[in-house]
Parts: sequence; structure tokens; C-alpha cells
Amino acid sequence: MMSLSVLSVASECFPLIKTGGLADVVGALPAALAPYGVAVRILLPAYRQVMAKLVQVEECLRLPGLFGGDARLLAASADTGLSLFLLDAPHLFDRPGGPYLDAAGLDWADNAQRFASLSLVAAWLGQGLLPGFRPDIVHAHDWQAGLAPAYLALADGNRPVTVLTVHNLAFQGQFPARLLDELRLPRRAFVPDGVEYYGQIGFLKAGLNYADRITTVSPSYAREIRAPELGMGLDGLLNARAARLSGIVNGIDLGRWNPATDPLLAKNYAAGSLEDRAANKAALCERLGLDQDDSPLFCVITRLTWQKGADLILEAVPHLLEAGGQLVVQAAGDVQQEAVYARLAERHPGRIACVLGYSEEFPHLLAAGADAILVPSRYEPCGLIQLYGLRYGCIPVVSRVGGLADTVIDANDAALAAGVATGVQFFPVTAEALRDAINRTIDLYRQPGHWRKMQRNGMTSELGWEVRAEAYASLYRTLVPESGAAR
Repeated sequence: MMSLSVLSVASECFPLIKTGGLADVVGALPAALAPYGVAVRILLPAYRQVMAKLVQVEECLRLPGLFGGDARLLAASADTGLSLFLLDAPHLFDRPGGPYLDAAGLDWADNAQRFASLSLVAAWLGQGLLPGFRPDIVHAHDWQAGLAPAYLALADGNRPVTVLTVHNLAFQGQFPARLLDELRLPRRAFVPDGVEYYGQIGFLKAGLNYADRITTVSPSYAREIRAPELGMGLDGLLNARAARLSGIVNGIDLGRWNPATDPLLAKNYAAGSLEDRAANKAALCERLGLDQDDSPLFCVITRLTWQKGADLILEAVPHLLEAGGQLVVQAAGDVQQEAVYARLAERHPGRIACVLGYSEEFPHLLAAGADAILVPSRYEPCGLIQLYGLRYGCIPVVSRVGGLADTVIDANDAALAAGVATGVQFFPVTAEALRDAINRTIDLYRQPGHWRKMQRNGMTSELGWEVRAEAYASLYRTLVPESGAAR
């Protein structure tokens, strides 16, 4: 089997820097792809937070005059085995705040230059700038790396194959046309069939237009974004490139997400010892001051946004309580909605608990201690929360969209009779449909035979990266022969 070299280009990577599921995917794929003969190196900005976590780095190249300052390309390895290139441009990345937003929560004013630099260096590496390294494939992730396929396609000479993965089409990276020259894009590219998007420079649009292949993080989402409702203004382009568009569902790290060995849990358990799961529910209720009874405990792990259906959950809370349920919410985002959830917990002690802010620890505790997890997203490219729920025997209650539809088997009569159900789906995505789904879930909870079977089904589902990595490796191998090596 011929080995392949892939340069993965991304703005975040777990465990070094993370704001969402993108980081988990970028961090997990290299190890998952290795058994298939695919060697991955990740190009990542040298954010202050990243540099603080790396002990040893080595300078590979000096890159003078990169969008307002001198930069370097560094090589490093993380404790997890990741092989990294770091774009060390202090004037662009050595600053407080997050990868995209400053401490006040506003976009960095120079995000165009920051992520154009990431894409440009990726293109240079793809063209062989670093002696001894020339990848077969440059795999760009989301708008932050969207210009990499464009820079390569617009350059002279041979180039590697390019793949763009869309993790969320809603985030597109649009910047003023006056930056065209500064971003080192040729004037001829500022056309509808190039990087131009409604009079601006579209980073994601550029990647969609120039990449050799486009993937999304679930097959259903790949279909949904070709329709105007979820195409975010790019459905025409996506339909034109439909033959080059496909979806591969995300996986999770089965080592980090394993109820049998998870050190965060009050008691470990497996699909064959579900009775031990009760200790985690008791511990969670005690920690949060919830009543310890036989009520079905629902949990929510979410960003407080319209996309995630946070408003629908608020509408459904009175019904959930009337039906005898309890609720734990771990959420962050809109400050006003955070306050609303906090007040709900104050008004309903023992029945509702609220944990505000981001935490790596708490999702483990909720997945192990709650009975069901609500995921009422209006659209969801893939979603990882429902996968955590499945892995831990926490029944997912999900809207039938995107990756949620692809990963949860609805407990309809046929699925229950066949013994294959893993959760509850609902559609349309409305508060009324969510209330109906909550009713169905509570009814199933009162039927221990069905409930236990659903839990075991979810816990033994194929949730890891092996099958997904095989799909990516297969995609890569269909592309490299087509290219005959560098293009």
C-alpha cells in the first residue's frame, strides 16, 4: 500500500487549542489515519496558548514580511503524538484572547491577514518550500484555511491535491474587496467563479470553488447545504460542484470517552453493567442539589445560540417539569439567555440545575449521570454531544437534521420491535415537536426493557474514528492517482 503524506491545515486542534468540534476532528484524524498508510502533519497557528503547552520546538524556515511582520515555521510534536508545523507570527498570533475573538468578544480586526497567512504558508508547503517535505494532499478545514486551495490553484507549477472540509457552512470568513492585493490574491481571481462573494472576498467560498474535493461532517448535511434553506447563499456553488461533494460523519475518541475507564466518574460501568450507572446519577444530583428520586433526568450541553435551539429548550421547560422530569443545563453564550437559565434554576430548586461556562469535565459527568440528553438543533453539521450520550448510555433526544439524523436511530415502533433504536428523533424543529419528543422519552423511560436495550445499543454503536478514517483514506487514494502525484 502506497503511503500518503497529508498536510492538515486548521485554526484549532485538540488538546492544544479548542473552541468546538473542529479541534476534536483535527486532533483525532492523524492517529486514526496512520493504520491506513496516511501520515498527517498539522499546520496550526502558534497562538500564545499553544506555545505555552509545547516543550520543544525547532525552527524550520524563516518567513520574512508575512502580512506585516516576520514569521517562522516551527516543527514540534505534542504529547499525544501529533506531528505539528506551527506558524510563528507573533504580530498575528501572540496575543491574549481566543483564536478568533479578543477579550471583549469581538472579531480580531486583522482576522483576514491572520488566516490568509495560515493558508498562504500551507500553499508554500504544498509547493515544496520546505526541503524534504512535499505533501500529496493539502486538507484545509473551514474558512480559516479556505484560501489554501485558492492560493495553490492560482499559482504556477505543480501542486498537491486539495480537500476542503466544511464543519459549519454558517461561518464563511468574508472580508472587504480592498484587501485583495494585500492578501496576495490576483485581480483575475476576484470574479464569481473565483474568490468574489457578493462584492467581498469569501474565504470559504474560495475553498469551495478551488478545492479538488469538498467534504462535510455528515452525509445528511452534505445534502442539506445544497438547498437554499441551509445553503447560506452558497447552495448554487455547492450544487454545481455536487459531484465533488460528500459527507463523512465525525467520530469520537473512544479512549477519552469510555465510561468503563473514565477517571471523572463516581463509578465506572459498561454496557453489561448498566446497574452501576445509577451511582453517577446519584453523585450528579448530590453535587447539583437535585432531588434524588426516580424522575427522568434530562441534560443539555450547548452553546446558547439560535442554531442550537436554546430558545426551544426554554419553551419546553415548563412542560418537562409538569411531566415529572428534571433538567441540568451546562451552557455558555448569550449573556441574557445565561441569566434566564440561571433564574430558572433559582425558581425550581431540586428540579433544575444550571452550570454556566465551558468545561471539559462536566460533559463527562452529565453523559454518565443524566438519563437523556436534549439536542434540538435547527441545523447540525454533525454534532458530538449526541455521540457522547450514546457512548455513555444517555439517550439522545435530537432533531432530525444533519449528523443528528445520521447517528441516532429513532425509537419508532419498527425500530423498537427490531431492537435497534438508540434514541428519539423529532421533526419539525419546533417547541411543540420537542415537547412531544420529551413525552415519548419519558414514556420509554418508564419501560425499563426498551430503555435498557436502547442504552446498550448506543453504547455498542460504532462511534470511533476507525470507519471514518477509512473513508477519508479511501477519498485521498481516489484523488492522488487522479492527479498522478503533484499537479
